[in-house]
Parts: sequence; structure tokens; C-alpha cells
Amino acid sequence: MSGQLTRIFLDNAATTQPDPRVVDEMIPYLREQWGNPSSLHGYGREARVAIERARKTVAGLLGTSPAEIFFTSGGTEADNTAICGAVRTLGCKHIITSPIEHHAVLHTAEILAHRGEAQLHFVRLDEDGYVDYEHLAALLSQLPAPVLVSLMHGNNEVGNLTDLHLVGNLVRRHGGYFHSDTVQTVGHFPLDLKNTPVDFIAGAGHKFHGPKGTGFLYVNSRVKIDPFVCGGAQERNMRGGTENVAGIMGVAKALELACTDMEAHHQHILSVKLALKEALEERIPGIRFNGGSGRAEGSLYTVLSASLPPNPISEMLLLRLDMAGVCASGGSACSSGSQVGSHVLNTLYPGSDRQGVRFSFSRTTTQAEVLQAADILAGLLVGEKVAV
Repeated sequence: MSGQLTRIFLDNAATTQPDPRVVDEMIPYLREQWGNPSSLHGYGREARVAIERARKTVAGLLGTSPAEIFFTSGGTEADNTAICGAVRTLGCKHIITSPIEHHAVLHTAEILAHRGEAQLHFVRLDEDGYVDYEHLAALLSQLPAPVLVSLMHGNNEVGNLTDLHLVGNLVRRHGGYFHSDTVQTVGHFPLDLKNTPVDFIAGAGHKFHGPKGTGFLYVNSRVKIDPFVCGGAQERNMRGGTENVAGIMGVAKALELACTDMEAHHQHILSVKLALKEALEERIPGIRFNGGSGRAEGSLYTVLSASLPPNPISEMLLLRLDMAGVCASGGSACSSGSQVGSHVLNTLYPGSDRQGVRFSFSRTTTQAEVLQAADILAGLLVGEKVAV
């Protein structure tokens, strides 16, 4: 191998490459229109108008009203705001969630339970990690209302999708509130929030080719919660702190681009995922796929989580892949410095000696890239030297 290593980026569930058109949208708000949106002079008014225009764009693309969209620093803050608000403002003394939620949800619920602010209950999952809706209904019927149910729309590690309408209608029949971490599905699946029985959802711009450090929280108009971040009247008294104007403009532009030709993006990315799945099955005997990620339906089309047979290089596999130019993940990238491993895979496959590798795709991923990645992975596992 000579020259600079060509990288194949297959970790889009962790973050996506910012679209150049998003960057172009942001630059004027870093160079010329850099005012504080809370200021009354011209610079401030320009920034305020821009934010409200972005809010209207996001709301329109999600089928809701601008008054229900609040900009945040990302999905984690949005999740924390919704869960803590439901417990502390809406009086939810019981939280139902699953053991394979993102840590932004799971740790928040665990902390509230540890402090005695709410009791935590886990819904059962089937063998592939899908929610047992009958058990969810049983839990709701047993617990005093109001109950907060927090179940993610698309699992970031194994791709399983949750039926928002089924869960939302069930929760409302029992007088509860429904929060869904939709960080992996906003910009990838159509959402019509006016006609979806959900009270809170979270979005993060960097999951759909927008900037990191900016996202939003949707709060249904039937719900009123206290702010999670205090100290200012920004975001209509819902989130203290000077707004990240450039980031907000980037999120709105990224979502607009993601929702344009969404079905074409879907079909392209799904074809790439299925091509990689087929190539891995051909090259690696005994490979399986975690959760529902190997399915064409009922799963994120952006995620394929491979379960590899035991091999001598398991502990170094991700590093070896990186050295060969393939960027992938072993689980949730939000805790990439942890040595504990994936809590999702540990929950679904306790005691397993198989190595998990998550490949995730975007509209810029090509079939040539995934086929080359399959060759590289297979070559590493059988000890062959693979040309890059």
C-alpha cells in the first residue's frame, strides 16, 4: 500500500459528513450576521428573524407548528429536558422504558429513580430486541397515571424500529405521556407530528448531514413543562442560553435537504446496506446480524450490525479495520471511550463471545465502498493481506 490511505466511512449513525450546502448556509451567521438574537438593535433583530425562519422550516418539515419546536444543543439535551420535565412538571412518578435505549434516556431515567423522583420499569423485549407491546400494555394498566413511556423510534446500535402510533395510542388510552428519541430517524423517515400520538421527540442535526452541537426538542402543544436549562428567557422561556444561530440555520437547511428526495435516499441507502449484507454472508461463514438490523423492513435502513464468529483478533478488530481504512463502530459511538462494551448487545446476547461491528450508511455511501469494506473485513478475519 502506498500513498495516503483512502478511508471508507461506515459510521454514519455516529455522525454524518456536513453537506457543503449546510456549511454555506451557516457561514453568513458566523461572519456577517453574528448578532445576539436577544439584542434589540439591528444585528440582534437579524439573528432573531433567522432563528424564527429556521423554526418555521423545521416545524413545516415535521408536520407541526413552530410553537412546538425548541432548539437545543442536540439530542441528549432534548431527551433530558423531556424526561425530567415529565417527571418534575407533569407528575409522572413511573417511567417505562427499555434496557436498550440510548444512554441519554437510560441514564437519565436511572438517575431520577436513584434520587427517588420516579420508579423505573423495563418493558420486555423479544429475542431480537423488539418491544413486547402486550407487556407494555400490562405495565400501563398496572401503574397509576400519569406514566411516562420513553421508547426510541430507531435503535442506534441494532436498528430496531418501534411503532410510534401503536405505542402512542396505547399510552394515551392510559392517560400517560410518550417520549421518543427519534435522533436516528429524523431526516430519514417521514414524520407527521400533527397526526402522531407523541408528546416529545428529539432530533440532532449531525445525524442528517447538519452540524454537531445543535438539535431540537418537539413538545406537543397539549403539554407544558418547565425548562431544563435555566438562566434566560430564550426559546420562549424554555431553554436558557444564547442561541447557536449558525448551528440552528444549519439544522434547518440539513433537514430541508434530507426531506427532499427522502424516498430516493432511502432506496439508495437500503440497496447499499443489502449489498454489504450479501457480501458479508458470502465472505464470512457463520456471520449473523444483531437485532433486526439484517431485515429490509422494521429496521433502520441506515444500520447493519454484524455478529462475527469468535476469532483471535476480536479485541483489536475495530482498530485493524481503521488501520485498513474502514471506519466502523462496535456499538454506540457516544461512549466510544468506554471499555464496558455495548449495553445493547450485552442485554440481547448475554455471555456471547461473538464480536459485534456496526456499519452505518448515508446518502453519500457507495456500493463500491461497502464491497471493498467486506473484502477488507473478510481478509482480516482469515489472515489474508488485503490491498487498499
